[in-house]
Amino acid sequence: MLNHKTLFIGGRWQTPSGQGIAEVINPATEEVCGSVPLGDELDVENAVAAARRAFASWSRTPSSVRAGYIRALAEQLRNRADEMAAVITTELGMPVQWCRSVQVDGPIIGLEQYVELAHLMDEVREVGNSLVIREAVGVCAFINPWNYPLHQLIGKLAPALAAGCTVVVKPSQETPLHAFLLAQMIEDIGLPAGVFNLVSGPGSKVGEALAKHPDVDMVSFTGSTGAGVRVAQAAAPSVKRVCLELGGKSPLLIAEDADLAAAVRYGVQDVMINSGQTCTALTRMLLPASRYAEAVELALAETLSLPMGDPLDPQSFLGPMCSAGQKRTVLDYIKVGQQEGARLLCGGDTPSAFERGFYVSPTLFADVDNRMRIAQEEIFGPVLCLIPYADEAQAIQIANDSPFGLSSGVWAGSAERALQLGRQMRAGQCFLNGAAFNYQAPFGGYKQSGNGREWGEEGLNEFVEVKAIQV
Repeated sequence: MLNHKTLFIGGRWQTPSGQGIAEVINPATEEVCGSVPLGDELDVENAVAAARRAFASWSRTPSSVRAGYIRALAEQLRNRADEMAAVITTELGMPVQWCRSVQVDGPIIGLEQYVELAHLMDEVREVGNSLVIREAVGVCAFINPWNYPLHQLIGKLAPALAAGCTVVVKPSQETPLHAFLLAQMIEDIGLPAGVFNLVSGPGSKVGEALAKHPDVDMVSFTGSTGAGVRVAQAAAPSVKRVCLELGGKSPLLIAEDADLAAAVRYGVQDVMINSGQTCTALTRMLLPASRYAEAVELALAETLSLPMGDPLDPQSFLGPMCSAGQKRTVLDYIKVGQQEGARLLCGGDTPSAFERGFYVSPTLFADVDNRMRIAQEEIFGPVLCLIPYADEAQAIQIANDSPFGLSSGVWAGSAERALQLGRQMRAGQCFLNGAAFNYQAPFGGYKQSGNGREWGEEGLNEFVEVKAIQV
């Protein structure tokens, strides 16, 4: 049981002003697995003040020194990776066969690149009679999601530290325990007081207070599009910078000349990892009408082959939903899909094998029309929509007919053909023929999937102000 009673503010653990605690529920057992304090507006005030006090010194700290702290934090995470993965499995429910590699090892790789990228802050560019330099944007507020909690926190924290920013972090109430473990590591490496501050609590209090605080220079939010709109509105009066990584309803366009078995297998697994609780999940599989019947059978067989079970079982491919509320949301969307006339091939219920836990069976819908709600709205569960198309032009039209544009995928008979189709996708990323995620490349969305970028040099630029000095 991981019970935390203090917040990390100004380099030390402090008793919060806010009253009460929030219990953290293990989604596989429905039992309490930990608790964190409920911070309030005064805790936010104290954390922002600590970050503001630390900013002048930290932003002037040599980039090589900041890089050293980033390196030290990466070493801490490597040394305690199993512990961190176990915490995330407990609070999120992601099976152990995925949790270490996806939720911990990946973010470490992303973190380590900023050891080298920190030196970019020292570059001076001469333009005519001007010197163009980079400076840290200031005090940053991070409002983090529950589905890839450490991944998204590191995606914000690493470039912020490299740039010379100070930060206040608000973790999700569903999965806050990892952030307290990370704060312990940050304390252990001796990061200067006030550079990193942690305030847990409800979004309606802590998140809103951070977004509208006049001494916060930037807010970076990951979550639903609706919540992102509210964050932007709260931030608008102080004209602070806002970076939003929001929802997705991403397409996987499988071309007629594709290796159909490989493409369908990839598409099914992409959605079912983390039980569909992935913003970039390729939840709309676009299939050529000429091969549609074959693809449907392949998708059904692959979906039925994926074991669902206890997250602590190394054989489990899928675990539970993160919360009871998320389970209800997913089941409600499945009912909507049936009412809209989509053909339910499998799933759509709570597996009878589980007496406890927020489980939803992997679900497959065939004959989906892209105008249906299940094709237009983010479900955030193990639900895949199969959509037939008549020709390539219609496939591209369907792929881009979405309010979202976070990710996309193409599987074609050749890399050249896949690239030709991928260039036509209106999304911030496109994965060709099963390509891997790249932490050195920018990550972010078009349209209602947000603005700004994470990871790589573009991720660093989000935390930078550019100054021209005329000489």
